[in-house]
Amino acid sequence: MNVVDRLLQERHNDGNPIRVGLVGAGASAKMIALHLMKPVEGIRLVAIANRTPENIAPVYADGGITNAASVNSTAELEDAIAGGKPAATGDAMLLCDSESIEIIVDCTGAVEFGAHLVTRAIDRGKHYVFVNTELDSTLGPILKARADKAGVTIANCDGDEPGVATSLYRYLKSIGLDPVASGNLKGMVDFYRTPETQREFAAKYGMNPKIVTSFADGTKLSMESTVLANATGFRVAKRGMQGYPCDHVNEIVDKLPVDAMLGGGLIDYALGAAPYTGAWVVVHEEHPIRGANMGYFKAGDGPFFVFYTPYHLPQIQIASTIARAVLQGDATVAPIGAPVTSVAAIAKQHLTAGEVLDGVGGFHTYGSIENTDVYYADDLLAMGLSEGCRLLRDIGKDQPITRADVEIPEGRLCDELYAEQIRHFS
Repeated sequence: MNVVDRLLQERHNDGNPIRVGLVGAGASAKMIALHLMKPVEGIRLVAIANRTPENIAPVYADGGITNAASVNSTAELEDAIAGGKPAATGDAMLLCDSESIEIIVDCTGAVEFGAHLVTRAIDRGKHYVFVNTELDSTLGPILKARADKAGVTIANCDGDEPGVATSLYRYLKSIGLDPVASGNLKGMVDFYRTPETQREFAAKYGMNPKIVTSFADGTKLSMESTVLANATGFRVAKRGMQGYPCDHVNEIVDKLPVDAMLGGGLIDYALGAAPYTGAWVVVHEEHPIRGANMGYFKAGDGPFFVFYTPYHLPQIQIASTIARAVLQGDATVAPIGAPVTSVAAIAKQHLTAGEVLDGVGGFHTYGSIENTDVYYADDLLAMGLSEGCRLLRDIGKDQPITRADVEIPEGRLCDELYAEQIRHFS
């Protein structure tokens, strides 16, 4: 971090801050924009795009900006940036086409739109931050391969649980420890929550009921865990993970299966565990003297030791991800190769032939993490690709949906990228 802060200071002193384009104007985007408008030294939010452009003005207003320029072309956008005037537009592709903007932050949560956005950004030489785990967990490996070829950095963000866990994992490896398991802390999971059951909570916090539903029904947990698995190479011990109940995260070390941890690494989550937020990593130390030294410093009894970060602040810590991507070409968290796990669509209720699935956070399905070898062998339908698919037969409650069970909409870029991902890593 001491390198990043110096590099940001240099950009600030040179009058050349990192120029950020933000896509989205929902709850997460509002908080990110508010933080970047602080402003963060060496970083400048220069444009916001949203499909409903009238929703951008309140986002800027929260940060005290009331004179944003409404732009409808790349030329108008460049003029606004050159004049130091924040821009607002209904066309997100303008941000990708701008020569002034260095990095795109995707806060849409949309897979098909996000697929168009990220491929345009990569083609135009832009770095890219996913605040769109739905897209990253579905197509992250092939998008990382494309980004590498183009010489740009794509990353999920620090502060979100996969970023917190991966940052801790990378640090522990850098000091010579051996991580063997990692995961989230989760307060509750109820697969059968719907936008109706979550409507009141969503309204209280000004959030989209479908997004809140995806938090409660385990879909977001599985997607975040997939991002973490694909960044570490760790697998799950069972579909959906175990979710070990703990009073404190330190107890997770006594609950995880040893054979899975030592057999290549394990992804899971601690349920109801203090400190109730953040992420954890378990390391293994088999040498008795080194293990005794860990115990002396109150790290535990060994040979497995728990490390955890007791906070996650995605809308704030994203500044670190932006800086690392642009200034160092370093992805906070990104796939290391082929997908290790994927997220399968599971029926929330009995579904009948002819129904059109409503996707992440809907009434029809929840997402469940599965090891990719099993996922491919069973020909499961990706949760991230499920929206808009029409069922060809009845599916029972809690049954996985296969690709053969649905008619997939024609002409979607996300499906083309999914097929490319399979071919690329075969």
